[in-house]
Amino acid sequence: MLIDTHCHLDFPDFDAERDELVARAHAAGVRQMVTISTRVRNLDRLLALTERYPSVFCSVGTHPNNAGDELDVTADELVALAEANAKVVAIGEAGLDYFYDTQKPEDQQTGFRRHIDAARRTGLPLVIHSRSADADMAAILTEETGKGAFPFILHCFSAGQALADTGVALGGYVSFSGILTFPKSTELRDIAATVPMDRLLVETDAPYLAPKRWRGKRNEPSYVVNTAEVLAEVKGVSYEEMARITTENAFRCFSKMPAL
Repeated sequence: MLIDTHCHLDFPDFDAERDELVARAHAAGVRQMVTISTRVRNLDRLLALTERYPSVFCSVGTHPNNAGDELDVTADELVALAEANAKVVAIGEAGLDYFYDTQKPEDQQTGFRRHIDAARRTGLPLVIHSRSADADMAAILTEETGKGAFPFILHCFSAGQALADTGVALGGYVSFSGILTFPKSTELRDIAATVPMDRLLVETDAPYLAPKRWRGKRNEPSYVVNTAEVLAEVKGVSYEEMARITTENAFRCFSKMPAL
């Protein structure tokens, strides 16, 4: 059994075959999926998916590349939405993205801190997007943890060793996507080798970043199997053992999500 802890099933890339995609995930052993919010104002669309598919859960939050569009979203609103909906099992994705120059850093940081507040208050894991922002991300996580611990995931991890170490030291999880399988990702595999077993998660970030076996194709939840296979090789365990470990970690992290 595997859990795809981060995908975007609401994206139009899947409109033509969403039923088949979920069925393929189940056939591959991916029993549950978390479809991740990028805009709070689209939460109804995510909730409709979770109602249609019992194995699909969701988050609520604003992607940093949309931060300026949802500065009106407060921590109180995030908390209320999370608590009102049984299938909302996480906050985010939120964070910092300095790679794309589309949103002001101060707007991203404002939104990020609000999401941290919501994660702290609800106890739900904060799904963190961090790109080209290692120093600021580490600083904010350290500062905010000092105000009170909160669960979090460094999603689709592709940053440096220092941020991975900071995340683990602060109690966070590190989630690996198909990037881990790319031939040129030697440094990332070296980082994955240092992450404790009880902090590892796997994801697709579908429809993006299909792993090596399907490189160049649209990604989907069933493909998380290839990422788990490579992660097992990195950690020197069997695929079956890695599936067990990452599934146990997922249920510990997403504590609101029941095992089906």
